[in-house]
Amino acid sequence: MNDRLGVSIGRAAALFDLAPSTLRWWEAQRVLPEPPRVNGRRVYTETELRRIGLAYLCCVTGAMSLEQTAVVTSDSSSNERWRSTVKRHTELIEERIEKLRTTREYLLVLLECPDDDIVAECPHLDGELTRHTPRGSVPAQDLVAAARSTPRRRPAREGRDEKESTRDEKPEPQSRCAVCAEPLTQPSRGRRRRFCSRACRQRHYRARSTSGHRGDGEAPFVSRGGP
Repeated sequence: MNDRLGVSIGRAAALFDLAPSTLRWWEAQRVLPEPPRVNGRRVYTETELRRIGLAYLCCVTGAMSLEQTAVVTSDSSSNERWRSTVKRHTELIEERIEKLRTTREYLLVLLECPDDDIVAECPHLDGELTRHTPRGSVPAQDLVAAARSTPRRRPAREGRDEKESTRDEKPEPQSRCAVCAEPLTQPSRGRRRRFCSRACRQRHYRARSTSGHRGDGEAPFVSRGGP
């Protein structure tokens, strides 16, 4: 390939410390137009490289979405359109900066607390909860009264949680291995365990094979390391 006319996709990507697959993805998402080809291979000229650079500035440096970046890098977007896109993104960034500034200010205040146990000892915690959390919208003086007067946000979900906590108060009997009767830890989901080890499972199936049937519709355990 004549470097004076253009470079390969690998060199184009390396110029901006990107993977070639990133350029292909940007093309698929219409951030970049597909470049011209020579002998079936992509060729990136000065114009294509400048467009990749602009895409990098928008997407990586400017943290814009691919959709927003595509508006800026397109040669068919009017000045008004791409400027409007950048302006909306800038306003969003400003909102995030303000939130981060508030976050930082609070954390600096928190660092001034001299207490070991903030929950038990800090006299300012109630005020911080009122100023910085939704609790401040509830006029009740103490947290218990505030919680009781707050409408439930998701009654269906909370109902399930309450039922689950009821089950937790009455746990199921502990499972034990069907062979040696050792306690079993059951998984939170999926098939329940019946044996504590592969050895117990193997002993169980050997016993079932001796009696002429396997039972439970389970296939016997076969070790890959032996016959």
